[in-house]
Amino acid sequence: MLPLERRKRIKKLILERKNLRISDLSKEFGVSEMTIHRDVKALEEEGVLTKTFGGISLVETDVNEQQKNHCTYCSRAINEKLAYRLILTNNNIEVTCCAHCGLLRQQQLGNQVIQAICSDFLRQTTISAPLAWYVTDTTLHMGCCHPQILTFEWREHAEKFVKGFGGKIYSYEDITEVLLKKMSGTFQCKNH
Repeated sequence: MLPLERRKRIKKLILERKNLRISDLSKEFGVSEMTIHRDVKALEEEGVLTKTFGGISLVETDVNEQQKNHCTYCSRAINEKLAYRLILTNNNIEVTCCAHCGLLRQQQLGNQVIQAICSDFLRQTTISAPLAWYVTDTTLHMGCCHPQILTFEWREHAEKFVKGFGGKIYSYEDITEVLLKKMSGTFQCKNH
């Protein structure tokens, strides 16, 4: 096996297992531990892994930073004004760049989501997603995912926003269905 192929396999293994012993890799690939050390050195320079006593470990800080600053659904940078957070049963928190991605990710995760929170677009207060009002089809474009969805704590504020910038207002119960229909092109306008 060529060194490049071996490094690719080592990289795949470290991503899967997170920690490996040099002696196990030596046996698995049928090469000396010194050869594995040379392969590992190249992967360490890439920032994929770090050497430990007798082994190697996956470097996860870059991945965690990426997840903190980027949407878990579409990988866009997080804008706190639009962010949508999902609290999961395993106590992890996923952050999406906007309600559009948050609602789609929430549908993907299903019962794994125990709570969803978002920010009121005008006041920047944290609100429970099931209690929020959702505005679509506005003329104000925030440069995020489409169809764009903005969140409001109070229906009255959403109505005033729509008066100035156009759009339609939906409840939490309706917005995911509306979003999915808009994305599939089967949406038919109803008066809300």
